[in-house]
Amino acid sequence: MEQKQYEYLVDNPNVKVMPIMLSLIIGAFFAILNETLLNIALVTLMDQFAISLATVQWMATGFLLVMAIVIPISALLLQWFTTRQLFLSTMVVFTVGTVICASAPTFSILLTGRLIQAVGTGLLMPIIFNVFLLIYPPHRRGKIMGIIGLVIMFAPAIGPTLSGVIVEYLGWRYLFIMVIPFALFSIAFGYRFLINVSEVTKPKIDFISLILSTIGFGSIVYGFSSVGESADGFQTPSVWLLISLGVVGIALFAWRQLKLEEPIMDLRVFRYPMFTHAVFMFLIIIMAMFASEIILPIYMQGPLALTAATAGLVLLPGSILNGIMSPFMGSLFDKFGPRVLMIPATLVLSGTMFMMSQLTVNTPVWVVVVGYILIMLSVSAIMMPAETNGLNQLPKRLYPHGTAVMSTLQPVAGAIGVSVFISIMNARQLHVLQQSAAPDDPAAISLALVSGVELVYFIAFAMSIVAVILSFIVYRAVPIEEKENSSSQ
Repeated sequence: MEQKQYEYLVDNPNVKVMPIMLSLIIGAFFAILNETLLNIALVTLMDQFAISLATVQWMATGFLLVMAIVIPISALLLQWFTTRQLFLSTMVVFTVGTVICASAPTFSILLTGRLIQAVGTGLLMPIIFNVFLLIYPPHRRGKIMGIIGLVIMFAPAIGPTLSGVIVEYLGWRYLFIMVIPFALFSIAFGYRFLINVSEVTKPKIDFISLILSTIGFGSIVYGFSSVGESADGFQTPSVWLLISLGVVGIALFAWRQLKLEEPIMDLRVFRYPMFTHAVFMFLIIIMAMFASEIILPIYMQGPLALTAATAGLVLLPGSILNGIMSPFMGSLFDKFGPRVLMIPATLVLSGTMFMMSQLTVNTPVWVVVVGYILIMLSVSAIMMPAETNGLNQLPKRLYPHGTAVMSTLQPVAGAIGVSVFISIMNARQLHVLQQSAAPDDPAAISLALVSGVELVYFIAFAMSIVAVILSFIVYRAVPIEEKENSSSQ
């Protein structure tokens, strides 16, 4: 009964908020770290299990595919189960998948464990976002969401570096073994301290929506992820078929959600202007990040002739600074609102994108280091503040749906961003080589690749201009309950 006296749990002196946060953050850190740990180990797995590159890529493609399928139903699960039940179940599923991976005797079992991990990882972030929205009032959420931003960015940043050391000195199985004790600790900590913070309403389950969601989001992610597996890219019939099926599935899913009284994912969240603003800003920033995280390593290992390890170290400072600065940017958001952060950050981002569109085969490495640092610092001042501001405008009943929409965008935008940017770069490179007098000359190949990189960054620059425009029309979102209460007084 006493819990109901407080609108937000952080104001209740009888509730220990920090242990709740700690259990959630530990679980999130190692689940997200797990996403990038395997990137370095794929070649090792090919040798270990005698499989092809196309087969081993399912460790990444399958992971994204499962996440795209399970995240849209997170809003439904958040209304059917208590916070405690859902978090503990999710972490148990993730841990079971990790144990299977660590002990897998064959690749098929390893892949099965990986897909089970993806179920846990996909559901974890919507749970955490929803819990923090319910624990903290809007004026204190920026710093908390910034801490989540630190976890989201820092874990993937150290993943490849940590993975390289572990694979070289201990073996690939320890990529999973080292995660198990931390996952168990998170479960034990959550079992001891986590309490329910959400309302269990058990809405009606619409199985048609579940089918449409699975077909739509699954086909989109799988279709775009399959682009690189064929020399014809987007012209491959199976790719077009999958993407078209995905678009139709998502369109039917969206139409059905707007017709249902109790939708699985309530798209009425887009009626709130700052949430819609946050979605557009989020998509632009995700695309800008992928332009750098995917294209820059190719550029550095090609025309700049750097090793993979050196290329990873070049990107490390920007990723670490992004994570470190996220809580600080969140505190500034709480104090000053979104516009003070977003206007200068989007201007810096667009300027940096234009600078990166001028890369050449002779560009000094320090320019790449500085450019990536500026991009990631800009991202830390835009992404989490925009997301927090958008979610702040939603009424509490729409928190699960808002977090589900935001979380679904990540794997979908990731798959689309990677395939589109790489396809653009490859098409530009091929066009330049066709015009070259010596297309087999290594120097001509490097120049053609640089031309593709320049085009990708120029497109990212154009997208960042849209972000600049959006930053000038943002305002501090007022929660709908507060707005209604103030207008009635």
